[in-house]
Amino acid sequence: MAEPVVTLAHGGGGASTRQLLRDILLPLLDPAHALHLEDAALLPAAAGSPAWAITTDGFTVRPLFFPGGDIGKLAVCGTVNDLAMRGARPEVLTVSMVLEEGLPLGTLERVVASMRATLDAVGAVVVAGDTKVVERGRGDGMFLSMSGLGKVQVSPPPAAFRAQPGDQVLINGPIGDHGIAVLAARENLGFSVAVESDCAPLWSLVETMLSAGGPDVHVLRDPTRGGLAAALNEIAADSRVGVIIREADLTVTAGVRGACDLLGFDPLTIANEGKVVAFVAPRQATAVLEAMRAHPLGRGSAVIGEVITDSPGRVLLETDLGTRRLVDMPGGELLPRIC
Repeated sequence: MAEPVVTLAHGGGGASTRQLLRDILLPLLDPAHALHLEDAALLPAAAGSPAWAITTDGFTVRPLFFPGGDIGKLAVCGTVNDLAMRGARPEVLTVSMVLEEGLPLGTLERVVASMRATLDAVGAVVVAGDTKVVERGRGDGMFLSMSGLGKVQVSPPPAAFRAQPGDQVLINGPIGDHGIAVLAARENLGFSVAVESDCAPLWSLVETMLSAGGPDVHVLRDPTRGGLAAALNEIAADSRVGVIIREADLTVTAGVRGACDLLGFDPLTIANEGKVVAFVAPRQATAVLEAMRAHPLGRGSAVIGEVITDSPGRVLLETDLGTRRLVDMPGGELLPRIC
């Protein structure tokens, strides 16, 4: 029998990714940090001192430039957004670059300029880094890795295990734009309606949400790899609750809808890079929603569902026909190399 190998599905953010983590990678971690798979880990803090959050991420998008962003903007956004999902203000970041021999220096300069512009918008700084070069044909242009450190602004911080029955599920706009934008650019697909990535740094929006809801903002998660389906399934599993969302309240742009219909994709499984899903206690849900809608990154915000007491660990979709279906954790890698 052939030895099992890593597949693209292991990088898709779905069931295969979780299996790889559980069976091989999580034993590497300190047990206290391996219990819950959060976007960022909390560091121990002295009594009376604010907690700090730390995260690390890698970026291998192809092509390097796509409508709405590029690998540099994506790297900064992905890192600061992971910190924001724990209620942490991004402070300092580090970057590691693996560059391929033959990469035009002008391309590198464009990526670095994009990173700097995004950092300036966030108010964070890069304080350390490393650069390596690999032989031509071995690096696909460039790979980036970033780590980030941020100061937590609310106690207790949002966490995937804090969802409670009755919590309202909010999102700040349409889903699936990033994955379809990257795919269209990669394959030169001429869709009749252009799709642009939603890639954006979310801290300012999250800060507004926390100001409105405080600790009643129980969970924050950015639905990147595996899309909204993966994010909701992770939260349902960690909190041991059921989640129901309503198809009528989900927004999918015409371009994404058309691409998914043509290619047989489910928008719920397509990656986003500028969306935040929030689970908020009912008493503060309206205030948080209003705050989101007043922010430039949240004008399309909506309540899309709620946490229920039955079906623990499962996510259900109430369809436009009034029926319910199970929303599974994505099983493979539909769109590789998108983040």
